[in-house]
Amino acid sequence: MEILVCMKQVPDDSVEIRLNAAGEPDLSQADPQGNAFDTYALELAVRYIEENGGSVTVVTVGPEDNKVCLKNALAVGASKAFHISDDGIDNADAFVTAGLLAAAVAKIEEENGAKFDVILCGKESTDTIGSEVGEILAEKLGLPFVTNIVEIKEADGKVTSKKELDAGYMMVETALPSIFTVSKPDYDPRYPTIKSKLAARKVQIPSVASGELALKDGDLNAKVAYLGYIEPPKREAGVKIQEDEVADAVAKAFEIMAADKVL
Repeated sequence: MEILVCMKQVPDDSVEIRLNAAGEPDLSQADPQGNAFDTYALELAVRYIEENGGSVTVVTVGPEDNKVCLKNALAVGASKAFHISDDGIDNADAFVTAGLLAAAVAKIEEENGAKFDVILCGKESTDTIGSEVGEILAEKLGLPFVTNIVEIKEADGKVTSKKELDAGYMMVETALPSIFTVSKPDYDPRYPTIKSKLAARKVQIPSVASGELALKDGDLNAKVAYLGYIEPPKREAGVKIQEDEVADAVAKAFEIMAADKVL
């Protein structure tokens, strides 16, 4: 099976991001890394080909330094990587990103001489949390689409995916090729070895400019405009109830809530 994993490079989500004096997110302390849900998609893909054969290709859209997440992907099992440059594209949203990816799929398939059977995206990115690129990509490519999967199995030209629901799981069968967004499975992504990291650093990852892609009219026209950023309000200090008796503590709690008009 030929699997394509779409990846996004995002700031480290373990670092608290504040706004700087210009009102922009201060990312100086947040190292770039692969989006968490995209790494789950990559791990799912690598595990599949280890058991069933095939290859995994990764692709990202963004500036030159986005190759960092691609090299990390190569170090944990991806076979090929492609970088789609967004130089000259301002204020790209999910629609523009999906348009670039759709055109990139055709170009990569042409260069590889093989069609992708499965295309995987993380269910969302940890920076914008939009959950839109996979859906729009499926629409543009006209392919079957399933969200929030944690497992895939292929047989007789069809793929069965395990879709995560609030109340359990649903098994969904689609024809190949198909597109899926991946949720958090029961396992964590693997870590690269020193040897695999060194090998990945030596790989020359090709960059493709947007002008080299067969884009359709309107593909670069963003649908969403970002007007600015606002930090969430800081939490106010809570009220401690320190009555000795339970009944007194309950009465005090009701007194405070009544004063705040939340009853």
